[in-house]
Amino acid sequence: MTAARSSPRVAIILAAGKGTRMRSARSKVLHSAGGRPLLRWVIDAARDAGCETIVVIVGHQAEDVRAAFAGEADLVWVEQKEQRGTGHALLQAEHAVPWEATLLVLSGDVPLLRPETLVSLAIDASEAWGAMAVAELPEPGGLGRVIGASTLERIVEHADASPTERAIRRVNAGIYALPAAEIFGYLHALRPDNAKGELYLTDALGAAARGGKTVRLLDLADVSEAWGVNDRRDLAAVHLRLLGRHAEQLMADGVTLLDPAQTAIESTVRVGADTIIHSGVTLLGSTTVGERVVLHHGAWVRDSVLADDTVVHPYSVLDGASLAPGAEVGPFARLRPGAVLEERAKVGNFVEVKKSRLGRGAKAGHLAYLGDADVGAHANNGAGVITCNYDGEAKHRTEIGEGAFVGSDTMLVAPVRVGDGATTAAGSTITQDVPPGALGVGRARQRTIEGWAERRSRRPAKPARESEEPAPPAPGSTRE
Repeated sequence: MTAARSSPRVAIILAAGKGTRMRSARSKVLHSAGGRPLLRWVIDAARDAGCETIVVIVGHQAEDVRAAFAGEADLVWVEQKEQRGTGHALLQAEHAVPWEATLLVLSGDVPLLRPETLVSLAIDASEAWGAMAVAELPEPGGLGRVIGASTLERIVEHADASPTERAIRRVNAGIYALPAAEIFGYLHALRPDNAKGELYLTDALGAAARGGKTVRLLDLADVSEAWGVNDRRDLAAVHLRLLGRHAEQLMADGVTLLDPAQTAIESTVRVGADTIIHSGVTLLGSTTVGERVVLHHGAWVRDSVLADDTVVHPYSVLDGASLAPGAEVGPFARLRPGAVLEERAKVGNFVEVKKSRLGRGAKAGHLAYLGDADVGAHANNGAGVITCNYDGEAKHRTEIGEGAFVGSDTMLVAPVRVGDGATTAAGSTITQDVPPGALGVGRARQRTIEGWAERRSRRPAKPARESEEPAPPAPGSTRE
């Protein structure tokens, strides 16, 4: 048995392919699943597995891929200008890795790989010459078939496999742990003697096995870790699996998901214990949800903070919003970026809030728009209240004081202030500040005309013009 060796781990991520079956102008590895680019999942798995350096082999749309991960210091970018197979791709990294390293060779379009699997693979490699992951699939498709029990005998690419070999369901998962000091020698010896005329990394492993090197086979307990993305159907399957994994973890951590299959919660979302999430809820981005929160059917939340004991009623949209403990939203409310609800503030039916703060206990019950506003504690905004924040050239702020009462259908033409405890009369257009405790009225005086209905009913019917044609008969009627 080869003595176990300890060496630094370096990830080599093969991400140079065009992904033509995606039918997309975007690089395949930049397509998102579970809320993140495919390549991001692979990079993070490598980091979590203890890789000190991550070398990404890029080719198609290399600049776009690099730009998507700009500023990440542990990433080394190497370009494969000609796509001549996986062996050729790995050769491009020869001068970018330390000679004593264990190389974890990954694919940029296999996002379900777990860090624990990479650690196990590296340990297996440290006790042998190298290691590779394999999976038993019911439908292997075009994947390479693996011959061998616990150690590798040979790998046959699908294009070169015989009918008997294609009947084998054990496939190469495309995940390897290899010694940098030796693998490049095998790669240099490769020849494109195959159906595609490419240099296969698997041929190098087969040569090592024939030469007496022990390559251990690590069977994946979860075969989805081997799922690669080649087309949009694969992308959808991977996306759902990533969401399902996160849902399973949330439920294990004490979150109630009433219908996990109809709930979409991205992996970047954090949810506290005893929160209840109903069917049809979508939680995206950097959203943080506290404890004992209730999210009702159809709520859509992105990049928002929901503190403990908040409630989001059905079909509400929160985007870049912040809710303090006990705040309540909806149903059918929309909170846009910069919306802040302090403790026990309430926003109700068909209310839109943008760049506005509602103080402790403040309310906007229904059919209101609060934009660029500061609403004081316990102020009440009636139905149809609108802050007219845009004058055609610039945005202006509205201030509503503590305990103020803004009457229904009030137009607050910013910049304007309604003082503490002040009131605006329903139907008013307020263009000047209302002092604290005062009543602001900005509407025409009502006129009442007695007998209007009777006088109107006595008006003679308007005669038809001579040029007018008689109306056609109604469908189904007969003309006398």
